[in-house]
Amino acid sequence: MKKIEAIIRKIKFDDVKEALHEAGIEFFSFWDVRGIGKSVEERSYRGILYDTSSIERVKLSIIVRDQNLQKTIDAILKSACTGEIGDGKIFIVDVIDAIRIRNGENGDASLYLESSEG
Repeated sequence: MKKIEAIIRKIKFDDVKEALHEAGIEFFSFWDVRGIGKSVEERSYRGILYDTSSIERVKLSIIVRDQNLQKTIDAILKSACTGEIGDGKIFIVDVIDAIRIRNGENGDASLYLESSEG
């Protein structure tokens, strides 16, 4: 099992969500986050300078079976990419185990219902 954490542009969230569902990834967690990148900008609005170096993003957390890793990464890459600086990052981490609290199932079986192919 792998944990995929992706930080994407907030405006691309709906595209990524749809691409993940099309790839068979039906459950993931997400948070609105802010980050600071290399670019530092100030914008002026009605004579007041605003620091825009703090960037709004969405962070996705997805646990997948090894067999679903590449299709999940491909779905994120395809749907989140604008080709511009600041599109985001994807991080992949090994997951030692997962346990379903309701019945104690562990491993791959804990991620999906038995009738699910995902």
